[in-house]
Amino acid sequence: MKVGLVGFAGSGKTTIYSAMTGQQVETGYAGKSSKPHLGTVKVPDERIDELVRIYTPRKVTFAEIVFVDFANVSHPTDRSLDSGGIAAYREVDALAHVVRCFSTMDGKEPSPLRDITDFQTEIVLADLVPVEKRLERLKKEKPQPGEVELLTEIKNHLEAGLPLRSLLLSEQQLQKIAGYRFLTLKPEIIVLNVAENDLHKPLPSDLDVFLKKQALASVVMSGPIEMDIAKMPKEEQGLFLSELGIKESALIRFIQTTYRALDLISFLTAGEDECRAWTIRCGTTAHRAAGKIHSDIERGFIRAEVMSFTDFSAIRSEAKMRELGKLRLEGKDYVVKDGDIVHFRHAT
Repeated sequence: MKVGLVGFAGSGKTTIYSAMTGQQVETGYAGKSSKPHLGTVKVPDERIDELVRIYTPRKVTFAEIVFVDFANVSHPTDRSLDSGGIAAYREVDALAHVVRCFSTMDGKEPSPLRDITDFQTEIVLADLVPVEKRLERLKKEKPQPGEVELLTEIKNHLEAGLPLRSLLLSEQQLQKIAGYRFLTLKPEIIVLNVAENDLHKPLPSDLDVFLKKQALASVVMSGPIEMDIAKMPKEEQGLFLSELGIKESALIRFIQTTYRALDLISFLTAGEDECRAWTIRCGTTAHRAAGKIHSDIERGFIRAEVMSFTDFSAIRSEAKMRELGKLRLEGKDYVVKDGDIVHFRHAT
C-alpha cells in the first residue's frame, strides 16, 4: 500500500514524513530535490507478535505501508499544483493531506480550512481536465457504449466542485474509469499538523463541521513532537507519550485511520517457516485472498483452513483447534475476516 504525503509548501509534510519513517531528510521548500522521498514502515500487529511466540518461525513478515513525500519546489505562497506533481499523485493508493495548523516563525496564523478547500479545488480541477479532453475527442471518435453519458455525469459533478468519491458509481462504472486514476476518487486523510500546545484542543468548529460533511478522516499530530518520539529508544517512547497525555503514537493512529479509510483488513498465515500478515480489502473472498499470496494458489484453490485468531491465541495448538471443531474448512466464496489465520489447500 502506497500513501502519498501531499499539501502546500510550508505545511510541515516532510517533518511528518521523517517522523513516520524515521528517516532524516531536509525540510523546507528552498533548494529541495524534485525527487520524492520514499520510506517503508512496518504495520505493528500484536497478533503477529503472539504467533511468533507460539511458532518461533524462521521468518516474520509484517504488512507494510510505503510513504511517499512529494517534493514542493514552489514558494509557500503558491496555491497551485503543477502537472508533474498531479501525475505523481495519481500513482499512490491514498492521499495524506498535511495541513498547517501552527503559526509560522514570522507570526503568520494558520488557515487550515482554507488550505483544505484550496487543495480540494486543485485536485477537482486536475480531474476535470482529462474528462473535458476526452469528451472533446469523442466528438470525432466513436465512444464506447455509455461512455459519453458517464463522462458527462462525472464532468457535471466535478464542475460543481465536488470530489468523485461523493458520486455514487457502480463497480462496472468504476472499472470503466479506472484508467483515469482520478485523484478525487482516492481516499483522502487530513493530517492536521498542530503546535505542541494545541495537541489536546478541540478542532475549530467550522473545520470540524466541514470534515464531517465531506466525510474526511483526520488525524491530529505535532510533527516536531513525533520526530522526537521517532528518535527515542522504543522502551522510552511509551513514557514520553503518557507524559504528553497521548495514548498512541501518531504513526499507529495514522495507520489505523488509513486502514479504515481504505476499508482494509489483515489475514494471517502462520507456521514454523513464516508468520505473516496479508493486507486485503474488507469483503475479499477466500479465493481472491489466496491470490494475494500467489496467483498459482488462486488458480488451484480447493479449500481454505480457517482459524479465528482469538480462539487460537487462547488454545495455542492447531491439533487442539481441529479436535474442538474450531478449525473450519471454507470454500472459495467465504469472506475472509480481519484476524483470520488461513491455510490454503490448492492443486499444484
